[in-house]
Amino acid sequence: MRTIRVVAPSRSLGTISEKNVLLATEKLTHLGFIVEFGKNASQKDEFYSSSIEERIEDLHESFTDNSVDIVLSALGGSNSNQLLDYIDYDLIERNHKVICGFSDIVALLNAIYAKTSVVTYCGPNFHSFAMKQGLDSTIDSFEAVVSGQEYQLVDPEYYSDDKWYDNQDNRVFKKNTGMIVVNEGEASGIIVGGNLCTFNLLQGTAYMPDLNGKVLFLEDDDMSGDAYAFEFDRNIQSIIHQQGFKNVKGIVIGRSQSNTNMDYCKWEKIIKSKPTLEHIPIVINANFGHTTPMATIPIGGECTIIACGANIEIKYRAEPLVKTFNQKV
Repeated sequence: MRTIRVVAPSRSLGTISEKNVLLATEKLTHLGFIVEFGKNASQKDEFYSSSIEERIEDLHESFTDNSVDIVLSALGGSNSNQLLDYIDYDLIERNHKVICGFSDIVALLNAIYAKTSVVTYCGPNFHSFAMKQGLDSTIDSFEAVVSGQEYQLVDPEYYSDDKWYDNQDNRVFKKNTGMIVVNEGEASGIIVGGNLCTFNLLQGTAYMPDLNGKVLFLEDDDMSGDAYAFEFDRNIQSIIHQQGFKNVKGIVIGRSQSNTNMDYCKWEKIIKSKPTLEHIPIVINANFGHTTPMATIPIGGECTIIACGANIEIKYRAEPLVKTFNQKV
């Protein structure tokens, strides 16, 4: 059987309720995994995390243990970038395996790719698997992408951005409007990005991926509320100022949460105000980020975009590192 090692590079596993830890473990076990936990994953300090040394120890042990197939982040948080100077990137390159998570974990995922060229995966955290409803599409994408299958982004009929972890019996699902083309075109390139405000923490460091020939997958959470449009605008402008951006091939923007009050007019205003973006395809409201279901995105994977009116195809893949879910041995 395949083994998942749960680590906590950012917020501690100890911040997840015991009930949801059990639910996530049961779901992953049902999918054919042995679930293990880093020995420091539940340690928790005043920042809801553990020491750099403890987090690095769990991360390195997960990569050196040959029995581990997937390294899965417990959940997001705010401080995974503390680890970047302490990671043994040669160790990860020699023992590369699937590492997956989203939100704050994006700093770690892009840094590993930048330093090693090893593909990493922006997708569900361990906590995500505790969800009782609305998880099927998330699992389908995760299964396909980490096993190396080509995956095409789909538009789920409904989505949710409720606080499901507080009340699983009173979920709110909303009609999804689907992906929308802002700039038409076709492109192909290598994926980098993820959570925008976290990705931007890498600017000016040795951990920022080269943007030449890349397709950017970008999304952000709703922490800024009504100021979301202002924050996204200046954060994407900051990326435009980066060396190599002129050779970015396309941008895919993840579905924003409801209380950001984003609509097509706001997105168009942001994007059309930037002449640098005129000649690359840009699609908004794609199925990844801080709403569910979410697709898994391979950082370092190959992507093609066709964005012509109502005809939208976004496909990507990465080399397989684990067996598919139905190959239970």
